[in-house]
Amino acid sequence: MPLFRSWLFVPGNQPRMLAKAPSLGADVLLFDLEDSVPLAEKPRARELVAEAIAGLVGQARPPAYVRVNALQTGLCSEDIAAIARPGLAGVMLPKVDTAERVAEAEALLEQAEASGLAAGRLTLVPIVETALGLVWAFEIASASPRIVAVAFGAEDFALDMGLIRTREASELALARQTVAIAARAAGVGALDMVYPWVDDDPGLVASAEVGRRMGYRSKQVVHPRQVPVVNRLLGYSPDEVAWAERVVAAYAAAEAEGRGAVSLDGNMVDRPVVERARRILETGGASGES
Repeated sequence: MPLFRSWLFVPGNQPRMLAKAPSLGADVLLFDLEDSVPLAEKPRARELVAEAIAGLVGQARPPAYVRVNALQTGLCSEDIAAIARPGLAGVMLPKVDTAERVAEAEALLEQAEASGLAAGRLTLVPIVETALGLVWAFEIASASPRIVAVAFGAEDFALDMGLIRTREASELALARQTVAIAARAAGVGALDMVYPWVDDDPGLVASAEVGRRMGYRSKQVVHPRQVPVVNRLLGYSPDEVAWAERVVAAYAAAEAEGRGAVSLDGNMVDRPVVERARRILETGGASGES
């Protein structure tokens, strides 16, 4: 998966926000049919989100995902049937607590694709946000080839565990790191938790920096003002890209001479360092300046 830094939630029942979302600079749009939409408004929200997705076809656009309602609610199949159309990249699935939930969602996606989409086109992002889901995090992350990333849902996880939710999130550190590790082990992306205090820029910076140190290069955001901060902190800066290019070039020259390591700027460059540099370049080297 390319380096998608910011995943912006957009309430599915707000036409103005749906129309404005593609211009807000997020790497991915997350049209929401779940928590931000009251039960009575969900049918109309499906229609609005479907229209918004259709409006993205043929445009230079960020990928569009939809957070559907959890399978446990009985609303998920209607959500997927309504929004599966050209322009949709995939579905974010809440409350995934076992690999069997992934299989259920995969069957719904297959049914939706049969109505006119290419088989296997729609991808999947399960959210781990319960104690049971955390226990089975790797099995969930590796349950389907459709999975491109796994998200950590901090607010519902704190609710399920009865945790006292704090801004510094030390109570979530183990769970947050576990999801990142499971995603990496499964070979998919890791999508960091939201920072819900939208007026607290220093707190957002701290949250993004801690997440990056844990291995996250993507983050869910709940307000447009959070997008540029997250893009800057989770993207690769021009200096990092330039460093990666120099490392790869120096190592290639060393290999041509039969050496397995090389010194660059006084530091030893061996294979793990080179692989880190290659990952930066392979994910597009998205700049932290945007």
